[in-house]
Amino acid sequence: MLEDRQTAPSATPWPAAYPPGYAVVDVETTGLARDDRIVSAAVYRLDARGEVEDHWYTLVNPERDPGPVWIHGLTSDVLEGAPLFPEIAEEFTARLQGRVLVAHNAVFDWSMIAREYARAQREAPVRQRLCTIALSKELGLPLANHKLESLAAHFGVVQQRAHHALDDARVLAEAFRPSLRAAARDGVRLPLLECLPLTEWTDRAAPRVGRQSSGYSSGYSSGGYPSGSWRPSRKRPACPYPNPGRYEPGRQLKQGMRIAFSGDTSVERDLLEDRAVEAGLHVATSLSRLTSLLVTNDPDSGTSKVVKARQFGTPVVDEAAFGQLLGNVEPAAEPAAEK
Repeated sequence: MLEDRQTAPSATPWPAAYPPGYAVVDVETTGLARDDRIVSAAVYRLDARGEVEDHWYTLVNPERDPGPVWIHGLTSDVLEGAPLFPEIAEEFTARLQGRVLVAHNAVFDWSMIAREYARAQREAPVRQRLCTIALSKELGLPLANHKLESLAAHFGVVQQRAHHALDDARVLAEAFRPSLRAAARDGVRLPLLECLPLTEWTDRAAPRVGRQSSGYSSGYSSGGYPSGSWRPSRKRPACPYPNPGRYEPGRQLKQGMRIAFSGDTSVERDLLEDRAVEAGLHVATSLSRLTSLLVTNDPDSGTSKVVKARQFGTPVVDEAAFGQLLGNVEPAAEPAAEK
């Protein structure tokens, strides 16, 4: 185990209400749906002041097709000999126990981890989580968007391997430390959320769409994706549910609602849209008076969708709030009638 402990400065008075320790987490997955699986995980353990205690990384055999290899780079060949989640659950528990889970768009990482524990007939040892997107908003950081790379750049943290769980967790840990100190200095209340035990999960078998070559290349094509990788068609079947109308703030999303996205997202846009479709929502490529909700991390931008949302009075939420709403989408009364 590699240790990286430093001496924390004692100049900043530390709020007594702040947690005694943190587990900065990143997981890479086969996708965003409830039946998707973790393919790699990393944890940086931090003390009360954000100093690194140690770190840990593991591959995880998802027992299914690895999903977006062009993003995480983990092929079926690479993952075949990796441990199953139940085999690393005890070590993972030791890393998380008694700490606040910290992640970028934490509701996603928490949901994936909690479902893996549920499949293993165990309970994730996490009682609170902290989203660094929410913390950056509390601090009023002047970020261009809410991507991890933007948060890292703000604090001068160099990202070496984006979408590699260990490097993403390292980058986040290094960016979280100054964020935590700024919050302590300014008396900011940390945006902690309760993590309730999860019992709802699915384990629908996903077909193996062939075995990706173990000769995965780290080079990128002109299209921005790893050379030699494949990318599925983004054409999706029509939403089977009628549009129930606009989203009402404070209530649930309903199947059939038309969702539009604008601007950068911390999770890959295609995967975020896939998760929305999986939940029974209609992903719209444009915004109209029929749009139920606009998801954007920059509601003050001048994009055409944001401008139209203002004109039409379309409700707007950010990516983190949308992720929470996706966890409890109200079923449609009935499918749309076939024509």
